Amino acid sequence: MRQALRGLTTRGRAFVAAGITASLCALLLGQKDLLRVGILLAALPVVAALVVGRTRLRLQVRRSLSPDQVPVGVQANVELTLSNEGRMPAGLLLLEDRIPYVLGHRPRFVVDRVSPNWRRTVTYPVKSDVRGLFQVGPLMLTVADPFGLVETSRTFTRSHHLLVTPRVHRLPEIRLGADRAGSGENRPRAISSAGEEDATVREYRDGDDLRRVHWRSTARRGELMVRREEQPWQSRCALFLDARTISHHGHGPSSSLEWAVSAAASIGIDRVRRGYATTMLGGPTTISAINHRSSAAVHQPLTQQQLLTECATVEEHRYAELSPLLTVDRHAQEPSLVIAILGACSSDDVTSLNRWRTSQATGVVLLLDAASWAVGAEATEKAARLTATTDATEHELRRNGWRVARVRRGDHLPTVWSGLGLRSGRIA
Repeated sequence: MRQALRGLTTRGRAFVAAGITASLCALLLGQKDLLRVGILLAALPVVAALVVGRTRLRLQVRRSLSPDQVPVGVQANVELTLSNEGRMPAGLLLLEDRIPYVLGHRPRFVVDRVSPNWRRTVTYPVKSDVRGLFQVGPLMLTVADPFGLVETSRTFTRSHHLLVTPRVHRLPEIRLGADRAGSGENRPRAISSAGEEDATVREYRDGDDLRRVHWRSTARRGELMVRREEQPWQSRCALFLDARTISHHGHGPSSSLEWAVSAAASIGIDRVRRGYATTMLGGPTTISAINHRSSAAVHQPLTQQQLLTECATVEEHRYAELSPLLTVDRHAQEPSLVIAILGACSSDDVTSLNRWRTSQATGVVLLLDAASWAVGAEATEKAARLTATTDATEHELRRNGWRVARVRRGDHLPTVWSGLGLRSGRIA
């Protein structure tokens, strides 16, 4: 009852105020007929609140999404099945399903009367031009009296999630020079120059068993070296997405970050389809691993679905350097192919990339020229500096053995990817 009284509409409050005013005037003027009208006006909202407050609906709601995962710009349909499981009828109902504004306007449905065993199905479309994981629901029910004097709202608890994934391009088949390289510790190695002993050890990493330390190599190199473990042969790919705020320009779906996310999803799925055990750094799992000081999740191979979910939920972050994003990765097996999608980097960032990439791995970089995404005053102020930094980054990466493709706004990913293919010899 109290909740119903709190739900008095503007009309209901006006009736109460008019009734009280008429009653006071009737008492002062001695007009009994006016007093009856005043009592009626004041009592009507109270009676309506009592009726609405005692309304006990057993309304059941079932929601389904078809499909529950779509690429950006593709429509999905939400189906609501409403049924009254109780025996009590109800008057005017307003149903509103809560959805984020990026999915469209909130759908509202008005039902003039709900009878026992009443059932109805309604469908409405949702579409987003922005990737992400969006909550659809819960449904909010508003019960009103026939005179519009009282409204009370109730919210259902159930909701569903719609995953809007970045656009995935079908990439042409190219040879990167890593397809025949294994990822295990027993993969073929170039030992003619380094010697067989050096080929069977690697640098110490946090968590390695001290019983595996190779003391002779440690004494010669001046740093802890451990023996490699024998692992099953399998091609592995490590993918890195630079989602730092300082690396990107533009806003919304046309920003450089969205191009990079679409590229990461396309390349990652392409590698998974070709049999690579693929991991990804730079996404929400990496940020969570840094915050919780646990790297267990970041070096687990991803399925296509997991990779799409990871890319769909990528957000810009304010890390100034790449080092914490890369050092969280502790591979039990070293990848044979590393692919980085970067903005302009500092010399320290390039050093971190070189440490992340092992000497036997093929390194590929998609370097975004962020200046081409800058617009207006932002372009005139920062374009020259960004271009100079990007040029320096490209030169430094090529000098350290990375194969680099410079990406500008409007470039088509399959075309860029084709340009990275080997024509002859190794990648240099």
